[in-house]
Amino acid sequence: MDDIGHKDRPEHEGISVRAARIQDVAKLADVSTATVSRALATPERVSPEARARVLEAIAKTGYVPNPAARTLRSQKTYMVLVVLPDLANTFFSKILRGIEETLFEAGYGMIISDLDGSPEKEAHFAAFTAAGRVDGAILLNGHLFGQTRAGEGNPARITIPLVALCESIPGADIPQIEIDNRAAACRMTRHLASLGHRKIAYVSGPASNVLERERFLGFQDGLAASDLPFDRALVIPGDYTIETGVKAGQDIVARANRPTAVFCTSDEMAIGLMRTLFSAGLSVPRDISVAGFDDIEFAAVAEPALTTIRQPRRELGQTAASALIDLLQGRPSPKRIRLETELVIRDSVAPL
Repeated sequence: MDDIGHKDRPEHEGISVRAARIQDVAKLADVSTATVSRALATPERVSPEARARVLEAIAKTGYVPNPAARTLRSQKTYMVLVVLPDLANTFFSKILRGIEETLFEAGYGMIISDLDGSPEKEAHFAAFTAAGRVDGAILLNGHLFGQTRAGEGNPARITIPLVALCESIPGADIPQIEIDNRAAACRMTRHLASLGHRKIAYVSGPASNVLERERFLGFQDGLAASDLPFDRALVIPGDYTIETGVKAGQDIVARANRPTAVFCTSDEMAIGLMRTLFSAGLSVPRDISVAGFDDIEFAAVAEPALTTIRQPRRELGQTAASALIDLLQGRPSPKRIRLETELVIRDSVAPL
């Protein structure tokens, strides 16, 4: 007679439906249990082939590691905090992907902190970090917890490794991953001038932002290198959002003596500005050339496609995560890494 109690019990290559154990994974992957543990905790110490077998075995067995036991043994959380100034900004999408990919390969997860300009949120995440709820943090907000962008105030006492990404933090003795914003803005300004534009407007970012300060200096550098005078009346305030791009467009439309080209220091502002120009019956680039900065996903599909400065966003995220992993695993990391940008020429800019 069949054993009714086991007749319909599903099995997977000899492993029953009881909760899978690490020994089951090791047997199926033909490795030791220590190798399974390393593949999960410190994957860089395991060959790609062995890790692939372990991951496949985990998928087949349904093994679920016990994070609480792992944390208790190592005194680590294997989590990293990523601090953003505004999660709604599409600029951060590829950066987050680069961070997540690199952290995952090293056995870490990430928690995203969207500060959204809230001091209460910042205080909460500062306490969260100081309490050891994460092993390290990547800061994209341009300052340490408790400081302003200008470096004023007393930073929260945080002892875990930190890395600054995109926005450098003056005076902070931590790895800082960025691009050369000044050189990139100079390059775009010189490109517009080389096409015959002599009256170039500049739509800025927030005045307190370190990126804005560098890009504004680059704009001035580009004018000087092209033998063009600086005209304060051609500087229009913005904050990197579509809304301020729309307002900048309204400003330009209302002018009797309009610029022939506009350099917006973010693609979102450039897209908002172009929309306003179209609504007013102006053509881009026939009437006014428009350039941006960042090369977000929408830049290539805008109408017309946007000339811009391409930031290596995914690589920026990967580099920052790698620098943090080095610190977490006791290896030194360079204090400053600058990645190259690219001038991307599309249809929104034309010779005068």
